[in-house]
Parts: sequence; C-alpha cells; structure tokens
Amino acid sequence: MKFLRLGICALISFAVAAHGGVEDWARAILEAGVALLFLVWALRFYFNEKEQAVFSPLLPPLALFFLVGLGQWFLRATASSYSTRIELLLLLASLIFLFLCVQVFRTLPEWRGFVWFGMGLGFVVSVFGILQHLTFNGKLYWFRELRYGGIPFGPFVNRNHFAGLMELILPLALVPLVLGKVRRERLAVVALFAVMPVAALFLSASRGGIVSFCVQVAFLIYLLLRRRGLGKNVLGVAAVLLAALMIVTWLGVGQILQRFSSLHSLEVTEGKRAAMRRGAWRIFLDHPLAGTGLGTLQIVYPPYETLYDGKIVNHAHNDYLEALAETGFLGGLCCAWFLVVLLLKSFSRFRQNDFSLAGALQLSGIVACAGFLVHALVDFNFHIPSNLWLFFFMAHLATADMQQLPSAPAAHRRHRHSAKS
Repeated sequence: MKFLRLGICALISFAVAAHGGVEDWARAILEAGVALLFLVWALRFYFNEKEQAVFSPLLPPLALFFLVGLGQWFLRATASSYSTRIELLLLLASLIFLFLCVQVFRTLPEWRGFVWFGMGLGFVVSVFGILQHLTFNGKLYWFRELRYGGIPFGPFVNRNHFAGLMELILPLALVPLVLGKVRRERLAVVALFAVMPVAALFLSASRGGIVSFCVQVAFLIYLLLRRRGLGKNVLGVAAVLLAALMIVTWLGVGQILQRFSSLHSLEVTEGKRAAMRRGAWRIFLDHPLAGTGLGTLQIVYPPYETLYDGKIVNHAHNDYLEALAETGFLGGLCCAWFLVVLLLKSFSRFRQNDFSLAGALQLSGIVACAGFLVHALVDFNFHIPSNLWLFFFMAHLATADMQQLPSAPAAHRRHRHSAKS
C-alpha cells in the first residue's frame, strides 16, 4: 500500500506542477498514471486473500454522475460526442482516484503521512509562486510563453486556480496548529507551513480566493467559540493571519500588483460573469433533464451570449450552473447527493472524534471543502484536474473512518504519548 500512497501523492504533485493538469499531455499522464495504480491495487487485491475493499459513501453519487455522462455519450444526447468523451475519461480517472484514496488511506498514521505531504506541497508551491511573482518576466516558469494570455501565479495560468489550491491545502497546517495538536518541537515548522500559503493566497489577489478563505476562517472561529475552553485558540488564528499580512506588507503588495496592471484587461468583469451565469441558466432551462452533454458549454453557449466581448466562453465561472447546463436535472441530483453526503458524513465523523487529532485532521478536510465549494460559485476550479482531485482527497479526509493501529498494549502506549501530530 505504501507504493500506492506514494503514487497518489506523486500524481497530485505532477498535476500541480503541470499547470493544474489542464493540458492534453498532462491529462493523458494523469489518466495513465491512475490506471496503472489501479492495476497494481487490483493485482494486490486478487493475490492477497486478506485484502478487503473499503466503501465510501462518496463513491455512489460520483459513479452515478459518470453514468449520466456515459448515457449522454452512448445515446448521442450531447452537443459534442468528442468533448463529452474527453470529459468522461477525466471523470473516470477521478472516480478511480477517489476509490484508490479510500483503499490506501485508512489509519491515522497513514493520514498523518499525507498531512505532512500536503503541508510540504503547499509550502513549496506558495514559496515558488511568491518568487515567480516577484521576478515575473511574462512567462510561466520563466520560460513558457502565455500563448492564450492570463494572470498567472505560481504554476497556474489563472491566479484564481492557485487560490483554489491554497484553499484546499492550508487548512492541513492551520487547523491542527490552532487546535494545539502539534508537538512543541514542530510548532515553528507547522506555523511556517500555515503562514506561507495564506500569504501567497493574499498576494495572488484572487478576490474569490480571499473571500473563500475568509469564510474558512469564520467557520473555524465559529466552531472554536462554540466549544467551551477553545475560545482562546482564536488568538492562534489571529496570529497566523497577522504573520501572513506582515509578509505581504514586507514584500510590497502595491508594487507586486502594479507588475500585473497590464494584464488586468484579461480579467473577466463582473458584468461578464453575470451574463455567463444567466446564459448557463437559460441553457439548463432549454435542456432541463440531461443537459447538453459533459464538456459542451463552450459549443452551445454562443446563441445564449448577451454580453459579447470577442472572447470565447469555455466555462460559466460558476461550477454549479455549468453542471446543470451540461448534465441537467439528472447530473444536478448526483451533485446534490454528493454534497449532502459530504456534509452529513463529515460532521458525523467530526462529532465522533471531537477535537482529538483525528477530529482535527477531519476538520481540516471540512474547512478545505467549505472554502472550495464557496469559491465554485464564482470560478471553475472543479475543471482543473489538480484541484478537482485534491478536493476529492479532502472530501475523503473529512468523511473517512480513521482506524487506529492494532490494539496491542505497546501500540496503545505509543498512541497515548503521541496525541499530537
């Protein structure tokens, strides 16, 4: 299982580094990689009689959503069979990815290993993003031309997608730190892992990202204030925010944003966003049952355009309306089922574990998903493979039944003395 865990982390790292995995070559590598990992798991499952598959309530709604898209393609009930087939391949890879995560991340020690990986990834990407932002020469990684324009940050062409990644990663360090679940000798490292992504998020100047992060902080503070004795931990949240803002001020946010003033014309205006939302809603009203087909918004949108600016609309900048437009009521029902399961199951698990280490990790998943889902109201992060897969990972973290180590006396003693991450 260790090989599979390393493979999953490698795929996530590659997707982030490859500009979110949005290009065809990156998608092909991700899909082939997850297929290879699934083959390894299947062989292990077949030849190991003790191996048992684990079920997650998140899998059925996602599988049914895939079947809706498959039905569109098979019955030719789509505006573009090719576009729907491409999206189906990614959706199938995402389903397999979530399935593998459920199989190989079960125990608390395994989850602690992922948390350290996530914190390290967030720190490296945020530092890289800040450095590239400060020395920006108009190219990604200082050598890749922005062929289609954009306002980049770090490895992402769109700063809003960088913000989406940070929303998913930063709670892994922030929540355990605030709840006091970090050993004293690791406080400085974890604090750094929490501060840098927050600072990078603010420096990205993504309005949707900053609002979503504020929702995450407000939600966390609300939970802390509700629990007697944890109100003082709000000071920990304030300390992290203050440190992040000091870094932003020290770097000179005004000069940094001025570097990108020439690119601001590429940003989608509020009027355009509103027009896209109206257009997506009208598409849904015209195709209410099964939509126009996965991945077809760009093709069917032009007749619904009400604010033409000469730019191609490939996404509605609202993932919920886009899902309704492309998959109709059937797809929307699957999405609602997934979100209800995520909400109910995650809070049920959190109440079981309370504010223990397992509870803190699961609260990290809840906070991450909450911010990401808020951001989906004004952007299309669900169409960025790296962010989509990491969201599924965090959703599994929020809803997982974290098992302890085998109940040997020595193991129990070790767990009592390692109650902190």
